[in-house]
Amino acid sequence: MIIKEQQINEQIRDKEIRLIGEEGEQLGIMSAKDAQNLASSKNLDLVKISPNSNPPVCKIMDYGKYKYEIAKKEKESKKKQKVISMKEVRLRPVIEKHDLETKANMAIKFLAAGDKVKVAVRFRGRELGHKEMGVQVIEKFMEIIKDHGTAGENKPRLEGNTMVLMVDPVKK
Repeated sequence: MIIKEQQINEQIRDKEIRLIGEEGEQLGIMSAKDAQNLASSKNLDLVKISPNSNPPVCKIMDYGKYKYEIAKKEKESKKKQKVISMKEVRLRPVIEKHDLETKANMAIKFLAAGDKVKVAVRFRGRELGHKEMGVQVIEKFMEIIKDHGTAGENKPRLEGNTMVLMVDPVKK
């Protein structure tokens, strides 16, 4: 949530406003000029909170402190978010055993870090006629990484000339 700029102090041009005090108490409807004078006498700011209501609602508060508190809450909520990124491992239908193990070890590192892995077997030319080779490669790959990731209910699917399978990390 990005805070949009609110109208404060002299920016408020409305004739009448509903005023709320710094403790949250209703001070009633008055002219914007009177409300501004009241706020400045307390060394605080007049902030328009609800511009769409009739009359607009304004509150007397310390605007700098208010913006700081909102920014602090935003930062705190971002800390609690866990970003899951997607990593991709590309294979070929005619991949050698050692190469497959190397790619599987990379996928295991990604899964250990909590990332999802997209396993893609790319076909070229006549290889598209032998899709079962791609399925076998993915099955061998999943056999190697079975302790670290699961495909869930997903089956390998063909997207153009690429067979794709999504692998999620195992929950601990």
